[in-house]
Amino acid sequence: MSHRLAKHWWIEPKTGEDLRKNPLIVPTKLLLTVSEICEAMEGDRKDAMDDHLPQFPAFATELGDAIIRIGDLAGAVSAKVGSAAKAKLLYNASRPDHKAENRVKKGGKKY
Repeated sequence: MSHRLAKHWWIEPKTGEDLRKNPLIVPTKLLLTVSEICEAMEGDRKDAMDDHLPQFPAFATELGDAIIRIGDLAGAVSAKVGSAAKAKLLYNASRPDHKAENRVKKGGKKY
C-alpha cells in the first residue's frame, strides 16, 4: 500500500484495513461527495462565507471539497477521470441536444 493512501481516508484507523476492499466504500465516498455539493448549495443559498476559510465563500470551498473527494476516489480506484473528462468535454461540444436551437424546442433540455 502506498504511503499516500495511509495518510488519507483509505485506511481504517482502528484495524489498519485497506478500505478499498470494502464493497460499500465507493457508494460511501460518492455520497460524501454529494454532501459537499449540498453544502455548496447551502453556502450559495445563504450567501455564506466559509467557517474555516473566511476569505472564501462557502460555495467555493465546498465545491473545492467535492473536487478533492472526486480526485481522491478516482486515484484510490485508479479511475482515469482526467482522460474521461477531456473526452466527455469534446463529445459534449458536438452533441445535438446541447445546441441552443435544440434546447429551446419542445422536449429540449431546459438545463
